[in-house]
Amino acid sequence: MPHPDAPALPSAPAAFELRVPAEWQRLEFISDLHLQAGEPRTVAAWLDYLTHTTADAVFMLGDLFEVWIGDDVLDDAQSFEAQCCARMRAIAQHKALFFMQGNRDFLTGQTFAERSGCTWLSDPTVLEFAGRRYLLSHGDALCLDDTDYQRFRALARTRAWQDAFLQQPIETRRAQARGMRDQSHSHQRAALVYAELDSQASIAWLQAARATTLVHGHTHRPADHDLAPGLRRVVLSDWDLDATPARAEVLRLDRAQGLQRLPWPDAGAAA
Repeated sequence: MPHPDAPALPSAPAAFELRVPAEWQRLEFISDLHLQAGEPRTVAAWLDYLTHTTADAVFMLGDLFEVWIGDDVLDDAQSFEAQCCARMRAIAQHKALFFMQGNRDFLTGQTFAERSGCTWLSDPTVLEFAGRRYLLSHGDALCLDDTDYQRFRALARTRAWQDAFLQQPIETRRAQARGMRDQSHSHQRAALVYAELDSQASIAWLQAARATTLVHGHTHRPADHDLAPGLRRVVLSDWDLDATPARAEVLRLDRAQGLQRLPWPDAGAAA
């Protein structure tokens, strides 16, 4: 039983409901690739995966990019962001791509969606597939113990903050984003315990959505957690092809076999 002085959990947000075509047999989920021009191995692995996966649809659940400072970066067709969007749009002509914002790329907007060819997902989204309901989220909104981040998150989602940030020159925004990223990395290194999703809030989200499985990223700690009888939390891996060993895991949801964790490129051969 919670302590009587403990703060009340925030209300579970209304979840968008997604029903996919009945003929789809295989869906795949990735998150936290943190794509950036300075890490070409991860970028190349991501493009290779999108090109060759046998999934009917790929769900990218946040932090696809290391940083996104506004859709006007796409005005330069030679920019890293514009080239990534062009490749996604070409792939989206024959494979369904879904995108959800994360804490690093929450400034993506309508222009990004149009240029990338991705279908936009609100956070959270309920996915109905093979007779079951899965709740999809990036996961950062549920890290309630990280109070500093939650304060920043609430501020940065306001129209006033975003308008003020986006009105600055691109290079000024890039410098500010680098500073915020470095501050975030320092905070993570200094923390004795990394922020984790709040279990009671996760249960509340699942119950409100009438779902049994929460699929999310953000924490970079892939694992399966039993939250309560019949309720569980499945954490996606981040991608880093420069790490030792390299990380590039895909979570596959197969109509016949359920959820499976597969490393890329092995996932491409496991048809």
